[in-house]
Amino acid sequence: MRLSKGVKVMSTVEQFSSYIYENAHSISQEIVDHVVNGSNSEIPKEEQDMALDMYVKLLGFFGDSIQDDNDGVPDHLIEWSKKNAAMQVNAGGRISEIIVRYPPTRDVFIDIMTRISLEIGLSVKDNAFILKMINRMLDVSLNETVFAFENMSNKNKASMQKELVSLSAPIVPVRDEVVVIPLIGYIDKERIQYIIETVVPRIASMDVDYVIADFSGVLTVDSYVAESLQQIGGMFRLMGIKVVTTGMRPELVQAAIRSNIEMSTQNSYSTVKQALETIF
Repeated sequence: MRLSKGVKVMSTVEQFSSYIYENAHSISQEIVDHVVNGSNSEIPKEEQDMALDMYVKLLGFFGDSIQDDNDGVPDHLIEWSKKNAAMQVNAGGRISEIIVRYPPTRDVFIDIMTRISLEIGLSVKDNAFILKMINRMLDVSLNETVFAFENMSNKNKASMQKELVSLSAPIVPVRDEVVVIPLIGYIDKERIQYIIETVVPRIASMDVDYVIADFSGVLTVDSYVAESLQQIGGMFRLMGIKVVTTGMRPELVQAAIRSNIEMSTQNSYSTVKQALETIF
């Protein structure tokens, strides 16, 4: 009796595995359709096709794992999760738009597997193991998606920040001997560092006589900014380059005074136009 019972259990597990293999595409399509129909936002066709292909492969792995009593996670599930995150980052979307798809995916997965288990006559123990596998795989996929999204988002932000920094202090040649540096936006430590490491060497290689530092586009300033800009001005003067300032805002002057920085008004003008007229 025990041998017959053991053979019977193995037979139902094999039936379950075979059913999944044979119907992998239709089961996957049912899952995708359920998630798409239950989503409040439109899911791109490319993402639907990618999910369908992934689920077909996942079910193949799923069938093998059931027979081998293995609750691991396939590599292609992790790769699919990372691709999902990359598509969302590149589209400028939010991670919440992906997260909300997991509950309906989990529900339809469990419903389908439970339905098949009942049809084939799987034991409660085998059915519980199957549901455990499903939940584990979806949890791993969700974690990988979130981690990948955060990692790629941070890299994109760093890249954008670097680009914004370079735009905050562009070099604008007026004539061979004169360049204008329009300081734009918020001047912080990172942008000061960019000016010292990139802008100053570039201007030094241009063989100019005058640098016009225009402050009219600066949004906020503090004593650190005022002191740092004075140091940058000193670097130019050591190179024999005359520094002219324009668009000096009252708060910048006040910050300089609070820092005991003496700011000469001899080479300061209201506008770049006035400075150019004086130089030429």
